Amino acid sequence: MTERSRHIVQSQEWGEIKTKYGTKAAKAGSVQFTKHRIPFTSYFYGYSPKVNPKEINFKILEEILLKENVIAINFDCPNVTTDEEDFKENEDILKKACTPSKRNTFSKYNILFDIIPTEDVLLSNMHPKTRYNIKYAEKNGIKVREGGDKDITLFNKLQNETAKRQKFYIHPDRYYGLIWEVLSKKGMAKLLVAEYQGKPVSCWMLFLYKGVLYYPYGAWSGEHQNLFPNNLLCFEAIKQGKKEGCKTFDMWGASKDPENKNDPWYGFTKFKLGFGGKHVEYINSYDFVLNQPLYQSFNLINGVRWAVLKMLKG
Repeated sequence: MTERSRHIVQSQEWGEIKTKYGTKAAKAGSVQFTKHRIPFTSYFYGYSPKVNPKEINFKILEEILLKENVIAINFDCPNVTTDEEDFKENEDILKKACTPSKRNTFSKYNILFDIIPTEDVLLSNMHPKTRYNIKYAEKNGIKVREGGDKDITLFNKLQNETAKRQKFYIHPDRYYGLIWEVLSKKGMAKLLVAEYQGKPVSCWMLFLYKGVLYYPYGAWSGEHQNLFPNNLLCFEAIKQGKKEGCKTFDMWGASKDPENKNDPWYGFTKFKLGFGGKHVEYINSYDFVLNQPLYQSFNLINGVRWAVLKMLKG
């Protein structure tokens, strides 16, 4: 594989979202990144997730970063999986010019699968339990509808409940509102709502970009788990993606080892794999560094910050 679609977080629209939110997005050739001010300095740190390494022009990149006062740029989980034919070629591009990153922000592991086959074939490829749960949800009154602008409030409400219940960090409501505002107008986002007896139970935000259906954000009230609303919601998402001409379903993240029951991501990884997808690993994250002393200091401080956040979360 020598060519690949650009990931949605490298799109112009995603840059527009970030800039409107207050984190300026910039371009260096084909590479998009956001600028993050280093506290108490006039310098910035760059963040560029899901880049295609072959699109990086390091000469242009260096010129832009120096102009923007950026000390380093983090290529977080580049958009190449380790089972692709040109994996080594892409990795070597980063190894030659960069240094390995201290951490990943995006998950280094994911579930991907082909949604081109017919619905019947897709169902037959699912785990029997997943297939059963979808039919059970339909039979027992779970209904799925497409949401609109008014449902972003519902999405935020359910997501806040989910985050509190499962103890994970989310962005403020305004962030998801901006995503919806920008992407929905361009046909790049959908909200799907699962309801039981007219009451919303789950709500997913989906992205569509360059033939890929993305499932980045899901929210659930915690009610009616026995009716499997999210199983039906996921199947409806797949059907929506097919209608929009998507060929691939990118489920945004997974645990490192799907069999490790002690991993906090075990549950939702098992859920995603039930639909017949493939567990994949991405290239390591790398940093392109222009100012080594400031980069070392930044990493030290940032390491303490992440340790504190992890302690608070626990």
